[in-house]
Amino acid sequence: MELRTKDYVYVGLQVIIFVLYAVDSSFWYFQVSGLLKLFLLILSLTGLAILIIAMVQLKRSLSPFPTPRSNAGLVQSGLYKFVRHPIYSGILLCLGAYAIYSGSGLRILLTLVLYILLLKKSSYEEQQLIKHYKNYEAYKKRTGRFFPKL
Repeated sequence: MELRTKDYVYVGLQVIIFVLYAVDSSFWYFQVSGLLKLFLLILSLTGLAILIIAMVQLKRSLSPFPTPRSNAGLVQSGLYKFVRHPIYSGILLCLGAYAIYSGSGLRILLTLVLYILLLKKSSYEEQQLIKHYKNYEAYKKRTGRFFPKL
């Protein structure tokens, strides 16, 4: 795997967003009611479960960088049968639901910024995957990027 500057930039920006999310200030808060809060907590934990399951299913192919490992295989089973980037899906679901659960406008904004970053990162990643796997184009047509195709 030969990493490029873009690989480091995408991962670095992601880390910055995660740190800002974690150190959320008391700026721009709102109240969330009890039943909605319970639903959002369940949704956030579901996102975390999706993230963990997707990481386990990747096995040795797992990397924080968009460029695939040279010895990695294309995983098309489990969650990857329905979605090309379930790790990103899990992150977005977990952080998005928790942002609303915590009543933080700043966290909602950071989740939206992260979504845009992950769209760009996944596009770059898919360019690399198309070069690396001859059957990636067909896999891409069958599956959704972050959410299953309907």
